[in-house]
Parts: sequence; C-alpha cells; structure tokens
Amino acid sequence: MFDFLTGTEDQPMYLEGEHFNIDHTKVGGGLIIKTLEGDHLARFSDWIIKGVNGDFHLCKHEIFEKTYELVEEDNS
Repeated sequence: MFDFLTGTEDQPMYLEGEHFNIDHTKVGGGLIIKTLEGDHLARFSDWIIKGVNGDFHLCKHEIFEKTYELVEEDNS
C-alpha cells in the first residue's frame, strides 16, 4: 500500500490519527488500529469495526464471515 501510494519503496510514509497509526518504517503492509485492548496490526483482509460508543475493534476476515451475515437492503 505504501509503495503504491508513494510510487517508491524508499519514501517513508507516516500519518497518525486518533484511532490509527501508519508508519511505513515500522509496519509493512498494514496499519495500527488503536483499540480499547491496545494497538493491533490490521492487514488488508481484516475488518475494522466501529462500536456503538465510537471505539474500534479489529476482526480477522475468517471470524467476520462466521459471525456476521449479509442483509439485503430493502429499496421499497
């Protein structure tokens, strides 16, 4: 992701927000999500879930698919 966005492997990328941290020099191919349980590395196949109180959780794709089901939107 970083190499694609910067166009080079040599340019570091760093960005920090209230709920996440991206540091190309420390995290290759992912970003750090700040959760109530501490910092967790999110990879491209992971789901980032926002809780009802605005907190964030990280969920692996396999667990997400076993836990949640697709609900079709009613357009009527």
